[in-house]
Amino acid sequence: MNKTFTNLNLFNGIDETIVRNSYFTVNESGRITEIGIGIPNDDSQKIDLKGKYVMPGMINAHTHIMMDPVLNKFNYASETEVTFEALNNLQKLLQSGVTYVRDCGCAFDVDIKLRKLQEDGQLKGTEILPSGRPMTMTGGHADFVEGLDGETTWGHITDSNDAMRHAVRQNFKRGANNIKVMVTGGVMSPTDQVDDVELTEEEIRIAVEEAHSKHMTVAAHAQGNRGIQFALDAGVDSIEHGIYLDKKQAEFMKDNDIYLVPTLSACVNIEKFAKDKVPNYMYLKNQAVKADLFKNATMAAQKGVKIIVGTDAGTPFNSFNTGTADEVVLLTELGLTPYQALLGTNIYAAELLKIDDQYGSIDVDKFADFLVLDENPLDDITAIKQANKLVYKKGELVNQKVNVGLNEVADLL
Repeated sequence: MNKTFTNLNLFNGIDETIVRNSYFTVNESGRITEIGIGIPNDDSQKIDLKGKYVMPGMINAHTHIMMDPVLNKFNYASETEVTFEALNNLQKLLQSGVTYVRDCGCAFDVDIKLRKLQEDGQLKGTEILPSGRPMTMTGGHADFVEGLDGETTWGHITDSNDAMRHAVRQNFKRGANNIKVMVTGGVMSPTDQVDDVELTEEEIRIAVEEAHSKHMTVAAHAQGNRGIQFALDAGVDSIEHGIYLDKKQAEFMKDNDIYLVPTLSACVNIEKFAKDKVPNYMYLKNQAVKADLFKNATMAAQKGVKIIVGTDAGTPFNSFNTGTADEVVLLTELGLTPYQALLGTNIYAAELLKIDDQYGSIDVDKFADFLVLDENPLDDITAIKQANKLVYKKGELVNQKVNVGLNEVADLL
């Protein structure tokens, strides 16, 4: 039977307005069939939302579902451990109101394998746009997770043009929808600096050429200025972090519809919680770049670059439970209005992931992924941090535990 949600104040994820006394009807497939004002005169089941505020489910465009942000364990011995972490973290994301994620690098291609289970109807909950294993150089960012045999199980080592082409094609064969290229060093890698360039422009260009010819996107981990330029020249779809982005690069990104995913939470949480709990090199590198990250992300926002919500969840003390809402609020510290910040977790995020035909807004023919809040998020962005918000995935209220199949694995988490 169709369900109609009534007596709600609607933010549809696109328009800067609240439509009061709205309703929408959801069919048995979880898609919205009708939106209107008042209460329709039909035989659908009516669900009164009692004048609360409804917005689309949040999208987090940069996660690492394989990681435990508290234990900070960077070396994983088995695929079983990675899978256990991923299932646990997906559950936390769903309960927090995140209904879709783009995972930006996962050992053993676990994100791809879980996505296939979702497509087969065996795994419910927060959906995954997978990247599989990211592309890195020997000793580079993402060459630090080792399996039992001592080999890297996270990053593909792409030390040549041919190696890059082969690795991207491998990820395509396995089912990736996005390719992650580690263009520069990073805060978490022990042997490099954030402005080290770790892939050549030609290697990045090959990754883009292969990905775009197969309907995949390319996300560039790019923190130093020269690496950012290489990534932009190569034609990537998004810059992740972008710490040393300059004005000319920001203007290019706006003109060419390239998205910035600044992952402010990663920096903020290391500073707040990680001193003496992570390697000293990591803390010191983070302290050195935090002010520049916020300054240059603010500049990019002022230039009109589309800013996307991605948290880098899984990095030290970077929560799957509350981190996405925290990141949305942090975006307002860049000068974005609540509406602009919400675009970054709704329709803009869906556009980046190329899922905006089915997700990212509350509209007819799209899936009914939505949140029910007590307060208006366009007036007060902190409304999305409400602990007891209702979360609906494809028109179904999320319970304390979601049946994911696979012998009721969720009951064990």
